[in-house]
Amino acid sequence: MKLNKLLNCPKNLYVFIIVILGLFSYLYMTFIIFTTIEIYLQSKSGYGVIEFELAWTSENIDKIFRAWGQEGKKKQIYVTIVDFFYIPAYVFFMSGTILLLIRNLNGKIQDLGVYFTLLPFLAAAFDVIENINLLLMLTNEAFVWSPCPFIASFCATIKFLLLFATILFFFVGLIALIVQKVRK
Repeated sequence: MKLNKLLNCPKNLYVFIIVILGLFSYLYMTFIIFTTIEIYLQSKSGYGVIEFELAWTSENIDKIFRAWGQEGKKKQIYVTIVDFFYIPAYVFFMSGTILLLIRNLNGKIQDLGVYFTLLPFLAAAFDVIENINLLLMLTNEAFVWSPCPFIASFCATIKFLLLFATILFFFVGLIALIVQKVRK
């Protein structure tokens, strides 16, 4: 299987460097950029980024936009554009972390783990589609009354489920690694 090549290549040092760069980028964007704007949006309107991503209907989007006003929409446009840079940060951090973990595992869980290195990349594809639909709605009111709210929310839901599955596998893999080490 071609994916098993990931167990040896790239070298751990390179994967570790990618993980560290992804982690620092992820933390910076999360706590310096996104949190600041999230606090602003929530305090002004009661609606934040997650409510926007998971609005599902045109009516909900319209309600959020009215509550945010033009200033809130401008901030959300900025957040959505920055999110395109956030995507590689979480993808490389999560995939690299899973890869480093599975390289220390054996058997079926290692075989399964190879596939989990791909889930963040799949989540990223859904995130890009979500962001495009969010930007369409933010920049042209006509798109609020189109399938864009549903598409964005559907893609956001799939993205979150894929990332949750990746995180869950990490903890299961970590437990398996501890069990393997104790048994030796």
